[in-house]
Amino acid sequence: MAIVYDIYQHEAPQRLPLLSMAVPGRVLAWRDGKPASAAQFLAHVHQVAAGLPVAAAAVNLCEDRYAFLVAFCAIALRGQANLLPSSRAPQAVDEVMAAHPGCYALGEQALDPAPHGYRRLPAWDAAPSLDADTPWPLIPASQVVAIGYTSGSTGTPSANVKTWRSLHASTTGNLAMLHAAVGRHFEVVATVPPQHMYGMEMSVLLPLLGDIGVHAGRPFFPADVAAALAALPAPRVLVTTPVHLRALVESGMALPPLAAMMSATAPLSVELAQRAEQRFGAPLLEVFGSTETCVFASRRPAVDEDWILYDGVHLHPQPDGTQVEAPQLDAPVVLADIVSLSAGGRRFRLRGRHADMLEIAGKRASLGDLSRRLLAIPGVQDGVVFQLDGADALGVHRIAALVVAPGLDEHAILDALRRAIDPLFLPRPLRLVASLPRNETGKLPHAAVLALLDS
Repeated sequence: MAIVYDIYQHEAPQRLPLLSMAVPGRVLAWRDGKPASAAQFLAHVHQVAAGLPVAAAAVNLCEDRYAFLVAFCAIALRGQANLLPSSRAPQAVDEVMAAHPGCYALGEQALDPAPHGYRRLPAWDAAPSLDADTPWPLIPASQVVAIGYTSGSTGTPSANVKTWRSLHASTTGNLAMLHAAVGRHFEVVATVPPQHMYGMEMSVLLPLLGDIGVHAGRPFFPADVAAALAALPAPRVLVTTPVHLRALVESGMALPPLAAMMSATAPLSVELAQRAEQRFGAPLLEVFGSTETCVFASRRPAVDEDWILYDGVHLHPQPDGTQVEAPQLDAPVVLADIVSLSAGGRRFRLRGRHADMLEIAGKRASLGDLSRRLLAIPGVQDGVVFQLDGADALGVHRIAALVVAPGLDEHAILDALRRAIDPLFLPRPLRLVASLPRNETGKLPHAAVLALLDS
């Protein structure tokens, strides 16, 4: 018996497919080394959707990427929004749920403690069948299907609404970029969680809207990444972050042949990009975007400093940042990034972030550049330079740093920095720590950084 929801029965100004390729046999995901077809996937989506409660939104806490895909589509099919907290930490989940009264949480694992109203996904058939008369779903273009939250790296996490139209539009840009670099068909392994907008774009939307299969796991250690890649047929694309990429390069681990690597969530040094390409014999593509805008530009940092805008994207530099116009945006968005344009406005270079710009005694520097120079010191494994919240009597915010550098002391690090930066911008205090409080995507929430410095 075919399952038909209200979404099929109400006319909408425009409806867009839940899966762009209505090919029942195409491989959408890989689980435990076995392919899951689009038809099997839709059968699982219908099974889960039929059991969801009436609500406006649900927190999608699935860690297994296939489970996340099923839950994401089931929630959307019921006309609800996927709530995507910046972290699965109980406090972050509770804050998001408090902002959406009446919502529930959905996941594939038994959680203890579990969020209020938590529902566990049902066990589903290993090989379900989709009735021949079951229609391939269409979603109203204007439906809010996701609300993503920023990481809090620059303050309090903020909510960003995504309609199905906007996610279709942003994925069109990503697919065009990847088709040019890799080809129309490839398989993806991602080290980033699907709740993060970068992970959502590259490991959830790509298999839904392109001829792409995704590995269901989220490998963390280099050996796990190698095993996940080996479980997929070629061509393979690794979606990762600078933190994971550095660990892969330094591990000495061999990886199966790659068609490309992708990086985002934090600045990627040219040195690391070149080492990764030499080590794994594949181009490394870096994408640029935000939770507010989704990805709108890319580059290959090992060979080009300039970012190339996607089709239909236009940037307008402003004194306090840059205004972004993009097909996925209903209205322009202003980011704090300072850019300079070239090639008739189709290319740009980053000059820093407005919030990161420092001015002391008439001299200027950026926190991003200071952190980059800190990381370039031999023996420094990780580090960040940041500004303290409170100002001194002259209204100047002090600069501090946290550094992971076994074998070095604070004086040696400061001496190395003196040779690379103006002494006015030396971080004081500079503290050695065992590790930095990075989240799942490698970002550093501002509150966690301050707490570590205080401790």
